[in-house]
Amino acid sequence: MKISILCFDLSDNAAGRAHLLAQLLAPIAAVEVVGPRHGEGVWPPVADNGVRYVGVPVGRLPRFAGALPALLRAADGDLLYASKPRLGSAGVGLLKRRLGHRPLLLDIDDWEVGFFLRGGAWGTAGRALNWGNPRGLPWTWLMERAARAADRITVASRFLQERFGGILIPHVRDTDAWRPGMTDPGEIRKRLGAADKRIVMFLGTAREHKGVDDLAAGVEGLRRPDLVLALVGTDPASPGGRRLLARYPGLRLVPPIPFAEVPRYVEAADVIAVPQRDSPDTRGQVPAKLFDAMAMARPIVSTGVSMIPEILEGCGLVVPPGDSAALGAAIARLADDHRLAGDLGARARARCVERYSFTAARRDLFPLVTGLVNRLAHR
Repeated sequence: MKISILCFDLSDNAAGRAHLLAQLLAPIAAVEVVGPRHGEGVWPPVADNGVRYVGVPVGRLPRFAGALPALLRAADGDLLYASKPRLGSAGVGLLKRRLGHRPLLLDIDDWEVGFFLRGGAWGTAGRALNWGNPRGLPWTWLMERAARAADRITVASRFLQERFGGILIPHVRDTDAWRPGMTDPGEIRKRLGAADKRIVMFLGTAREHKGVDDLAAGVEGLRRPDLVLALVGTDPASPGGRRLLARYPGLRLVPPIPFAEVPRYVEAADVIAVPQRDSPDTRGQVPAKLFDAMAMARPIVSTGVSMIPEILEGCGLVVPPGDSAALGAAIARLADDHRLAGDLGARARARCVERYSFTAARRDLFPLVTGLVNRLAHR
C-alpha cells in the first residue's frame, strides 16, 4: 500500500504536521509527502529526516494552475491524506479523488481561516479579495466549506472536532525514541552560554499569537540573573529576531533546528514555556511543542487556550493568556521548586506515553486508513 500525504506548501512550517502523519503511517505503507513548493526547498526542520518529499515549484495563479498536472501525477498513492484544508493539499486531493478514484482523508490541525481574521474587519475584507494567492483567504475559506467532501476527517483538537467532526488525532511524539536521559544537556547549555544558569526555553517560530513577547516580558520582570530565556527556532538575523534582541538584549536566539535535534535542546531546558495568546489563530490550535516537552519529562508553563488545560491537567502549570506577570511567577515557581518541577515533568511524560504517543495515535489511525483502502478495493 502506498499513501500520498498532501501538504499545501512544502517550504513552510505546514510541512511539520504532514511529516508527523508520514511518520505515523510508515509501518503500514510506503509514504511520500507531495505538494506545492512556494519557496526554495523543503522546510529545513523536516528535510533529510527519513521522509521522502516530492515538491512542485509553484507561485501565484495562474502559475499554480499550470502546476496542477504535475501535482496530480505525483499524488499516486492508493490513499490520499491531505494535511490542512488548503488549495494545495485538500484542493489537489479532492480533484485527484474525482479523477483517480482514490479515497481521501483530510487532516485539520488548525483553524486555517482563523489565521486571516487578525487585523479587524477591514483587513479581513482586503484578504477576502486576494484570489490570486492560492494560499489566501478565499481559497482557504472554500476548502473549509468543502471539507466534508473528503471520505473521512481527522482533527488535532476538540475545537476542530466540534467545528468539522472527525476523529481526534492530536500532535504526538515517538515516546520510544524520545525519552529522558537520551542526551547530555551540558553541550547545549554551553552552546547557549548558560552552563551555570537555569534555562527557560520556547521552541518554534516567534510569532505574535504564540505569546513570545508576553514570555520575554515575564522573564525580564523577574530581574533574576540566574534565569536565561532561549528562543529556539528564531533566527537572530531575521527582522523578528532583531526586534526581540533590541527589546530584550539578554535573550538567547537559535535559528530553526532539525526535528532530530529537538530532544537535545528540550533536555537542556529547566522550564519549557508555551505562552499561547487567545486569538482566532490559536483557538483551534494545540502547540506541538507541548508534546516535545512532555515526552522528555520537562516541566511546562503554558496558558489556558484551546485544549492546553485538558492536556496539562495535573502535569503542568497553566496561567491566563496574555498575562506576562503570571507567566513570570509560574516560571519562578518551577525554577525554585526542583521537587515540583521534577514531579510535573514525570507526570507529563507518563501522560504523553499514555495519550500522546505514536502508539496511542496509531490505535485510531491504522484502522481508519486500512478500512478506507479495503473499502475501495471491494467496490
